[in-house]
Amino acid sequence: MRILVTGAKGFIGKNLCESLKRNNYEVFELDIDNQADLASFLQKSDWIINLAGINRPLKKEEFYDGNFNFTVKLVEEIKNTGRKIPLILSSSTQAEKDNDYGKSKKMAEDYLFSFMKETGNPVYVYRFQNVFGKWCRPSYNSVVATFCYNITHDVPIQVNDSNASIKFVYIDDIIVSLLELLKTDKPTGSSSILSVSPFYEVTLGRLAELINSFHNSRKDLSVPLLDGGFESKLYATYLSYLDSKGFSYGLVSHEDNRGSFTEILRLFPRGQVSINKIKPGITKGNHYHNTKVEKYLVLTGSCSTKFRKIGTDEVISYDTNGDKFEVIDIPAGYTHSITNTGKEDSLVLMWASEPFDPNHPDTYMEEVIKHE
Repeated sequence: MRILVTGAKGFIGKNLCESLKRNNYEVFELDIDNQADLASFLQKSDWIINLAGINRPLKKEEFYDGNFNFTVKLVEEIKNTGRKIPLILSSSTQAEKDNDYGKSKKMAEDYLFSFMKETGNPVYVYRFQNVFGKWCRPSYNSVVATFCYNITHDVPIQVNDSNASIKFVYIDDIIVSLLELLKTDKPTGSSSILSVSPFYEVTLGRLAELINSFHNSRKDLSVPLLDGGFESKLYATYLSYLDSKGFSYGLVSHEDNRGSFTEILRLFPRGQVSINKIKPGITKGNHYHNTKVEKYLVLTGSCSTKFRKIGTDEVISYDTNGDKFEVIDIPAGYTHSITNTGKEDSLVLMWASEPFDPNHPDTYMEEVIKHE
């Protein structure tokens, strides 16, 4: 299928074209400032997705030229083909408001609905609201893009009203909705205004708080709530604004003559991930927990992990190495230790069900192998 995308260089356009190509659509890309190929593209197109528009002009007349007049020209060119080409319009919730941008969008909507009624050409009108995601231009018309860019680049942000509530929609949810529509077998159009779900209503204060928490996570090692909701999508957006020289960051290692311990992540409320370096012949551990549980995975070298259930004498041993990944569960109520049995340093990935809290350590020293 061949798709004409107008406004292809814009935020939504770039994300959409990338996705269309990945899904094996042939894409004709066009922008308002270069319309020379419009007629030839339309002759070959099976669908049109009109994302072109003006929202930050120097003069208010440009609103009507870019949002309404271009739509009129697009319709006239469709008529010239003698074909009925399904057309999707990207409008805005501003169409409900009494401003020049909103008025120009509403005029384009009404014109397309009239066009569909008169000719039967399928038309679908979406109203998008506060779209966020990767590749959106900061300091333009997206508070998310501006906050993400500024905070990743240590530039102060300004929050005039922290209680102001805004409805946001994620770019990939828009793309999914459009791709589903393109699969319509016999498109007939819709006389209703369409929207994309889910949308997320968030205050400016909460938005700033979340993005600042992402920035601070390199120090406190926290991980956001990655449940597929707003916070997950905002975190993905935030990372896309990192400076290309700032993708990596260091960790604090606690070193001694036995090796080192380096905390990587604090997964509130799902525990702590760390790396333990153990020198040859060294044993670490010899303690137990009442509630805390752990998992060990030897990444390099060879180790022996030993257990003894509190109150018993039997010692249980597991030998693992980096040649064959094998996870060992550390149950509560078992004193345990791990010994590097090889000749090189061992690296052990460790997960604990809760981050270490010196005020409530739930860690009790007791040798696995009793000494008479």
